[in-house]
Amino acid sequence: MPENEARRPLAGSERPAPVHPRAGGADPQMPASVTVYLRGTGARPGRMTREEYAASHGADTADVEAVRKFASDNGLRVEDVDRGRRSIRLGGSMGALASAFGASVALYETSEGERYRAVTGGLSLPPELEGVVTGVFGLDERPQASPHFVPRDTARAQYTPPQVAAAYQFPAQFTGSGECAAIIELGGGFREDDLSDYFSSLGIPLPSVEAVSVLNAQNAPGKPNGPDGEVMLDIEVLGAVAPGTRIAVYFAPNTDQGFLEAVSSAVHDAQRRPSVVSISWGGPETTWSGQAMQQMEEDFAAAAAMGVTVTVAAGDNGSTDGVKDGLQHVDFPASAPHALACGGTTLEVVDGRISAETVWDDGPGGGATGGGISTDFPLPAYQQHANVPPPLQPGGQRGRGVPDVCGDADPDTGYVTRVDGQTTTIGGTSAVAPLWAGLVSLLNQALGQPVGFLQPFLYSAAASGCLNDITSGSNGAYSAGPGWDPCTGLGSPDGDALLSALQKNQLA
Repeated sequence: MPENEARRPLAGSERPAPVHPRAGGADPQMPASVTVYLRGTGARPGRMTREEYAASHGADTADVEAVRKFASDNGLRVEDVDRGRRSIRLGGSMGALASAFGASVALYETSEGERYRAVTGGLSLPPELEGVVTGVFGLDERPQASPHFVPRDTARAQYTPPQVAAAYQFPAQFTGSGECAAIIELGGGFREDDLSDYFSSLGIPLPSVEAVSVLNAQNAPGKPNGPDGEVMLDIEVLGAVAPGTRIAVYFAPNTDQGFLEAVSSAVHDAQRRPSVVSISWGGPETTWSGQAMQQMEEDFAAAAAMGVTVTVAAGDNGSTDGVKDGLQHVDFPASAPHALACGGTTLEVVDGRISAETVWDDGPGGGATGGGISTDFPLPAYQQHANVPPPLQPGGQRGRGVPDVCGDADPDTGYVTRVDGQTTTIGGTSAVAPLWAGLVSLLNQALGQPVGFLQPFLYSAAASGCLNDITSGSNGAYSAGPGWDPCTGLGSPDGDALLSALQKNQLA
């Protein structure tokens, strides 16, 4: 049998051709690397430490050795092995890597003249790696995700993060001391003097903020209207509502490989040990490969097993998620079942209290909260009684409903921020993920242990009265109503009530 006929397709690795025109073949001599993920071992239930998880769920030694042999046979080098994360990084020339994984790789060029390499079709493996390798990332470098923040030059109302936290009754006696929060960033950066000026203006001690490099990406601040706005919004919101929390910002390239490595690095980080991970980047489910979505969800499930909460922005483009095919879409990774998906509202505060709160929808071109029904993930157990409707696509089945919770996201009632020396107002569901992450840090400190995977509790009767139900407004195809809805989920937080309910549940 010819060698190519003996190969097996790697499930979920198929990718459509990029939208940009082809600009020639990829240089076969160009050095490159890929991250290979392996199947897990064991299925021990219950919460465990990172060390326990690595020991019981890490990659099998025989599987690692099989990949080592494959690398040697194909002229590749092993650059890194992490059994706990079930990942192996392989390096070599572009030509050798493409040949080893049966990839068709070419260059493509954007309208701005930027070139990137991308894979069309799927990848393949030799028979001995079938079922052993679950994902291969790095051959395709097309931008994977967008930040979900919306700047506004003239906002109707501006709130500092502490004002929003006070309106949502965040437990004021706690600061998140002793906790570490991870923030995932796929571009941009922060400036120390901006953070110092910002927190000084709020009368809040400067939190500890550390940049963590993933795949050689760095803290690289550039322009205020670029990714810097995302980075600063995330740090400033989380740091202002939980100033005692140590913040670790994981910078990675904006590719599926970079995104996955950043999340995996944060979740499994045995040095910093974050108890919450905040993600404000994403894209429509249709822009992701099946293997990438599955690997991300596996990382989130690992986080849940280790008591780590993952908060994810639900998107800023309404019920279509910005896809112009006439159908409704949800944003990933918010649609992952183990992500706490965070939708957006328009928040009105008078004398420190909520006077009104509706679904954020500024109309065409102005932004609206993401939300809807996943077509890639089935309905999770915690949403079985949430009255999640079927998707509006013809023949669609009830899938994972997005979001789970919400918070202020309308840039017209946005957050005062400081970015690259300028004070401005920013909104978007990007603000809600770090807002909830900050609340989780406070809850973790108060409880003396991490809350971890929150959804089963939030959707239970024990959480009754812990969330402000949003019943007015729409995000396009979906409207808010009593109970869970595909605009604002279960509602915005009442922090004190949530802490009280968790304490009672802890003692039960």
